[in-house]
Amino acid sequence: MLSEKSAPIIEATLPVVGANINEIAERFYRHLFETHPELLDGIFNRGNQADGHQQQALAGSVAAFATMLVDNPGQLPESLLSRISHKHVSLGIKPEQYEVVHDHLFWAIVDVLGDAVTPEVAAAWEEVYWLMANTLINLERGLYDAVGVAPDTIWRTWRLVQRIQETDDVVTFVVERTDERDVLPSLPGQYVTLQMPMPDGTRQPRQYSLTRADDGHHRWFAVKRITGAGSPDGEVSNLLHTAAKVGDEVVLSAPFGDVVLDTSDRPVVLASAGIGVTPMAGILSHLAQSRSGREVMFLHAGTSPDSYALRNQVQEDLGTLPQAGMVTWYERDLDSGPGSGDERAGFMDLTDVELPADAVYFLCGPLPFMQVVRQQLLGLGVSPRDIQYEVFGPDLWQADYE
Repeated sequence: MLSEKSAPIIEATLPVVGANINEIAERFYRHLFETHPELLDGIFNRGNQADGHQQQALAGSVAAFATMLVDNPGQLPESLLSRISHKHVSLGIKPEQYEVVHDHLFWAIVDVLGDAVTPEVAAAWEEVYWLMANTLINLERGLYDAVGVAPDTIWRTWRLVQRIQETDDVVTFVVERTDERDVLPSLPGQYVTLQMPMPDGTRQPRQYSLTRADDGHHRWFAVKRITGAGSPDGEVSNLLHTAAKVGDEVVLSAPFGDVVLDTSDRPVVLASAGIGVTPMAGILSHLAQSRSGREVMFLHAGTSPDSYALRNQVQEDLGTLPQAGMVTWYERDLDSGPGSGDERAGFMDLTDVELPADAVYFLCGPLPFMQVVRQQLLGLGVSPRDIQYEVFGPDLWQADYE
């Protein structure tokens, strides 16, 4: 909670800071990397820097946190903080790095706002920053402790043992452990961070959802090739598709991620579009492995049957569950062959689907897809607290949980 001294200052200055927060974030990152270029080796995704998504996410996070402190004293944006903390621990972020961020962020605030940043204003925003930073540090300490690792020990070397060409632009990579240490099990829906050695000598981190339940020796993750091999946005996926070969060693983090399936017996609805199928397939795999009796509905939207990555795996897992079904929407080339199931033309429309009562919902796919599906669910009377979503990359959409 903000102090009585700082609260009115933050409330008065929030509009001007909010109006300039994107420029502040842009200058912050530029100044940070000019001073600490080593942070672009293994920690920051330069693709997200190039397209501006990381700057937007930082700006939105700070603004959302400050707004919550003003509008709802005594409360914190738990979903926002949980999402950030899981991403941070998957990268091995350390408490001392928050001091580095602080110094460059406040340099950027002064650089943008100038004389408007009086000592009183600076002190109030310092309070906001450290409330957020210390909350994240404590959350991240708990996450490290929960899985028995430290920032420097989340990494492990695996060996690539199989490549599975799922579609023209999606490959599943199967890796096996290279020593006799136990494999830290993942929860259904979690991801790992891969540190990819790049031609320029740096390592680029990327998070990939685990697409199968662990067997104690292997992990599975699928990678969609992003077109534009010369751009930072797709440099890792292109390198994995073209250069990663069986026998290579890869470095992966321990599994993290807060969008995970609960342990209740409530029905489960998994809704995905495109490569968003990956965490949904991972959740389904856990349900199949445990021979769950829960009612499961798998909903997927894609361009065509040929573009449906992990389709065979999904169908096989659904076939092992006693109460499971699938509805698929394709923009073209509906497949009317055996095993195609309930296939429909066009975009996902849940208003004409018989959804199970009292279900929990998981969404993953392009942001516009998730926004539309969530609105449909809310319109059908589903509680916002029963809808979880996974965003690939920086979270530019903080859903309005109620």
